[in-house]
Amino acid sequence: MIVNSKLMKRYLIIYEKGENSYSAYVPDLPGCTSAGETKKEVEKNIVEAIQLHIEVMKESGYDIPESYSESEMLVLA
Repeated sequence: MIVNSKLMKRYLIIYEKGENSYSAYVPDLPGCTSAGETKKEVEKNIVEAIQLHIEVMKESGYDIPESYSESEMLVLA
């Protein structure tokens, strides 16, 4: 199968572990968040949230934002 990479979008997802659950958000899609009891659950939920978020944006006539966010893990000694 040939995939047109111009049609693909990549988005940074930030995961946060809470005391009893996990949450996730997408910095380049404001308002796109999700939560779950386990990391696996929140990973599944955020994918669904991104898909729905983009679908609603398209239906509402909004442009789909490009991804500009980057991440890096900084380790301090």
